[in-house]
Amino acid sequence: MADGEGYNASVEVFRQHEYPMLKDNVYLDHAGTTLYSKSLVDCFAADMMANLLGNPHSASASSQAASQMVEDVRLQTLQFFGADPNEFDLVFVANATAGIKLVAEAFRALPEGFSYVYHQACHTSLVGIREEAQEAVCSPSEDIESWISTQKQITFSGQRPNTLFAYPAQSNMDGQRYPLTWASRLRNQAKSSCQNNTNHVWTLLDAAAYAATSPLSLGDSSSAPDFTVVSFYKIFGFPDLGGLIVRRQAESLFDARRYFGGGTVDVVVCSPREQWHASKTLSLHDRLEDGTLPVHSISALGKALQTHTALFGSMGRVSAHSGFLADRLYAGLASSRHYNGTPVCRIYSPPRTSEGTAAHKLKAGHGPVVAFNLQNSQGAWVSLTEFDKLATLKKFHIRTGGVCNPGGVADALKLEPWEMRHNFSHGLRCGSENGGDDIVSGKPTGIIRVSLAAMSTISDVDGFLAFIDEFYKEEIPPQKTATLATVPSNNPAKASSLYISSISVYPIKSCGAFYIPKDTRWEVRPEGLAWDREWCLVHQGTRRALSQKQYPQMVLLRPVLDFETGILRVSYAGEPGEISVPLSHNPAMFSGPPTTTATTAPPRSRESRVCGEEIAAQVYTCSAVNDFFTRVLGVPCLLARFPPGGQGKSMRHAKAHLQKHQALYGRAAKNSSAAAHPPSPPDSDSERATTGTGISHLISEARDASGTDEGTPGSQIHRQRRILLSNESPILAINMASLRALNEDVRRQSAGTASCPEIPASVFRANIVLNSRAGTGSAPYAEDDWSRLHIGQHSFKMLGSCRRCHMVCINQVTGAKSEEPFVTLTKTRRFDGKVFFGTHMGHDSEGGEDEETVCTREKQFPTIMLGDVVTAD
Repeated sequence: MADGEGYNASVEVFRQHEYPMLKDNVYLDHAGTTLYSKSLVDCFAADMMANLLGNPHSASASSQAASQMVEDVRLQTLQFFGADPNEFDLVFVANATAGIKLVAEAFRALPEGFSYVYHQACHTSLVGIREEAQEAVCSPSEDIESWISTQKQITFSGQRPNTLFAYPAQSNMDGQRYPLTWASRLRNQAKSSCQNNTNHVWTLLDAAAYAATSPLSLGDSSSAPDFTVVSFYKIFGFPDLGGLIVRRQAESLFDARRYFGGGTVDVVVCSPREQWHASKTLSLHDRLEDGTLPVHSISALGKALQTHTALFGSMGRVSAHSGFLADRLYAGLASSRHYNGTPVCRIYSPPRTSEGTAAHKLKAGHGPVVAFNLQNSQGAWVSLTEFDKLATLKKFHIRTGGVCNPGGVADALKLEPWEMRHNFSHGLRCGSENGGDDIVSGKPTGIIRVSLAAMSTISDVDGFLAFIDEFYKEEIPPQKTATLATVPSNNPAKASSLYISSISVYPIKSCGAFYIPKDTRWEVRPEGLAWDREWCLVHQGTRRALSQKQYPQMVLLRPVLDFETGILRVSYAGEPGEISVPLSHNPAMFSGPPTTTATTAPPRSRESRVCGEEIAAQVYTCSAVNDFFTRVLGVPCLLARFPPGGQGKSMRHAKAHLQKHQALYGRAAKNSSAAAHPPSPPDSDSERATTGTGISHLISEARDASGTDEGTPGSQIHRQRRILLSNESPILAINMASLRALNEDVRRQSAGTASCPEIPASVFRANIVLNSRAGTGSAPYAEDDWSRLHIGQHSFKMLGSCRRCHMVCINQVTGAKSEEPFVTLTKTRRFDGKVFFGTHMGHDSEGGEDEETVCTREKQFPTIMLGDVVTAD
């Protein structure tokens, strides 16, 4: 490829010699750190062998040589960025983050404090400054542009004389660039709006990603940022060193800095009678470079400046070269399509053209970075963990995950703040290989980032594109096993007469229902429907979970899941006001977990009890929340949460099992080796305790005559199903045909009485209500013989009939108690002395033997909706 098109073909000539570590490897993580050349290492090694460098804080010849070398390299580095040493000073730091911390320390020491505005696309290191500010605002480009262009101030509750504004020259996540002119425009706007200069706005530019492949010119001091941070290992690969470039006009900001170290003071008095010191005043870097300078790294920086220019020429040429490759990469990923025309990649980086939307015009181009995620032909996301495994095996070096850019990732993936906190509660952690699922609630939690640099080549890009096409581009429809549509069935129940007529969740155990609106798809999780019974109310004294059995007025507590604001709102029927708690997991709202230090013993924690089980629920400490529930119920109680993803006492398992009145139980017992004397499944907590299963009760599953797994006695196949705070199973369903039959029985039982009110489905507090189309219908209590339900692409295993108590007699609208339907159920649905109505079930992520095996978006993110057709086996 000709140089005239931007590509530096000479790189291919010397790359094998200069970068031997790349043999059989494709390195595509230059935004993390780029690669060092053999010439750089050789030159540095030769210099170390030829020169004796000592600690600069001395008068010896070796020390003086080191001091002179440091100042020479400092000057060369400023010149590399076009910065006049009369207008700028360079402070050597460990990395860009260390430079950011120096600025944060300076502003933290200001007597009046400071306000902080930072761009949404900031690296985590810039975001962290907000913890030092009195007030902080995170702003997207549009708000910042409005702030600068229209003089619309970003308001703070308190007026402070100093505001720090920080933003990246280039996003380290997706390569988007932002106007370098913001610093000068904001400076001019601040001057014109405040004649007395009582509110000064300072600018901090993160140029670490930008300067790695583009010329950073600070030639005009009047338009330059006050503070600029860079990472030299991102530009040269070596040394591991950073720099903070400060405008001379901003040096006074560091006057209030208190800390000093060796080398930054002229004299120190340490006496019982007096403590005093005098800081160095010759230059800013003399005051800020605490301790012994990394002289060898600074020496290596000097050699890096020389060898980089010798190999690649100017930074302008590096920019053109890496930009050409990024264009090629973007075009290749964007054009890759599956057999059905769906894109292989969801790209988050801006289109690599000169044109764009109004939002893109607020940017200043794009760097050689492409951020994306992979999807299969059915729209299902490809797991980043699985992608990493294959990429590593094929020797591609790529960055995945959150890439230390929380705002950028959230914006790209459309993750609301409460969703990110909820992902955290599910176990997601930055930088952790076992940080939880990387696809939560149908959304990826991170991205794939490919970044290029001066030593990248066309073969790197084309090799990666070939890798994507080979392993992730589907040329033909994936192989399937038999689907439901092709499975013949003589079972009348298989006809599509059943459908979902109602879906409910009960966010707070034993409180009112939240009915899923029409046309809303609702997530099905392994532990049940999303947000079902994740909270409970516990007695303040005993910590036992409250129940409608003892407190029927709990049904008057009406929860609303508000996803727009990310909160759970709860009101009490007939009472004014409501309370709200975040849907996300906020540790600050709970009593802290036990911690152990060398000097303190862990505080004693109290366990809660639900359905006789001891659990480690997280109790809210907010008095406003707990006082609300205590007041309306008249019971001293506390709100507690039991989120998914726990371990030990933060985890519960289902106890539902087939009952003897169910035909499946009999068939399985017949097929079992223990069929002659099938054991009775334990029903009570005490029975489970005597059999040694306790709260970790294993759900027995065996093969029935058709080969599907069923919960049966005598089975040696065991599976644990997690649940939250439901009594026995992930999901409870009822069949309206059975309810109609029950109402007929109630009317017969009450013949001759004055009135016989209809028993509504709500008293059974089911998650799913199944009904039949007009003119069709299943037989009453057909659910006793179902082994599996199919709802859309999803399969649900039937776990056994639901044992009932007198709680079904509580009116779920008023809280009033009656005798029905429990009295009638005891006469019509009693088996072995126990009363049953409804059926337990759980989502089967693996599906039955007749299920489709292709991974689809729907299977990856299972949902159900009102009106979904249901078939039963």
